[in-house]
Amino acid sequence: MSSRALRQPLSLRLTSNIFLAFWCLVAAFPIVWIAIMSVKSPVDAYDSNALNVIFGPATLATGNGLSVLDIILGIAVIWGAAMVVTKVLPAKIKEYTAPGQAWFGWVVGVLVALIAFLLVFFVVLPAVLNVLNPLFGPLGRDVLGVTTEHYKTVWVDRGFSNNFKNSLIVTAGVVTVSLTVGTLAGYGLARSGSTLAFWILLIALIFRALPHSVLVAGYLPVFINSAEWLAPILGENAPTLYGKPFAVIAVLVAINQPFTIWMLRSFFQNIPAELDEAARVDGCNHFQAFRRVIMPVMWPGVITTGLFSFLLAYNDFLVTSLLLDAQNQTMVPAIAGMFNRETTTTDQVVAVAAAVSIIAPLFFLVMIFQRQIVSGLTAGAVKG
Repeated sequence: MSSRALRQPLSLRLTSNIFLAFWCLVAAFPIVWIAIMSVKSPVDAYDSNALNVIFGPATLATGNGLSVLDIILGIAVIWGAAMVVTKVLPAKIKEYTAPGQAWFGWVVGVLVALIAFLLVFFVVLPAVLNVLNPLFGPLGRDVLGVTTEHYKTVWVDRGFSNNFKNSLIVTAGVVTVSLTVGTLAGYGLARSGSTLAFWILLIALIFRALPHSVLVAGYLPVFINSAEWLAPILGENAPTLYGKPFAVIAVLVAINQPFTIWMLRSFFQNIPAELDEAARVDGCNHFQAFRRVIMPVMWPGVITTGLFSFLLAYNDFLVTSLLLDAQNQTMVPAIAGMFNRETTTTDQVVAVAAAVSIIAPLFFLVMIFQRQIVSGLTAGAVKG
């Protein structure tokens, strides 16, 4: 069949492109707009004139702004960082990481890339621009009002860094437990031919469909009375799990585990069983075949599933708000509390800065693992 016969008609292509452009505009507008508001003074952030919100004349009048040179070099640094983490970093990890240790290479590589970007963007670049701006005349004059005082307020003065730390504890715990149990269970169920595997998967699916509030209500008495139950084992110093991140990790793992098992099972089913048989012939037992042969092939699926587990824990509001006290709140319920409690425009812009802050790690993760995510989704969608 010729390519001309497969080509879409112009009307269909035009309609689909218009719809896609409109959807992208609707989806991206609130994110871009709150990002702009977060770096303006309250007067500019809530101005009725959209151009004042964008250019920030009141912010510029206070001496906070960016020059044309600042904007050009800032975009260049961000673009260079994106190219490094999407092209250079995966190649270097593959080159210098021993077989079977890709996860360690990614952990080290991501941390190094993040630290390097923070140093270059927030330390080196401002120092260079302070020298260059006076030398470039009009290009060195401030033309766009920008201030980072709201981010300083929310992270330093409001203690949002503590909420960030609690979010990291919860997400790391949920992802680690979910993937550890999910890979073992998914592999076992994918290779099992018994009807018991079907019923286990069916029960897991029913469990996943339960409202989150039901699980929280069921676990709540356990967490409240945990000190009394653990006293015979740990003595008088037995902790109360209620209000602690470990309680949230347990509930979120219970919510997420059925989805993780189902998703990883579908990935394992796409891996030929002949690989297991070949590993067994070469002298591996079942676990060695799983660890040395199957898991290296499974990394795109594991990363994709891990990202979904991360998003569940990172964006959760109901479970975290019900089970955590004020000192151990994660970022999402903490931001909701800021919007509900604060009334002044200054406090509202600070809350907006906090909301923008939680977006950055998501973009960073997707940008780094984009290839593995696309590969994992493709592998999970195609059987055989």
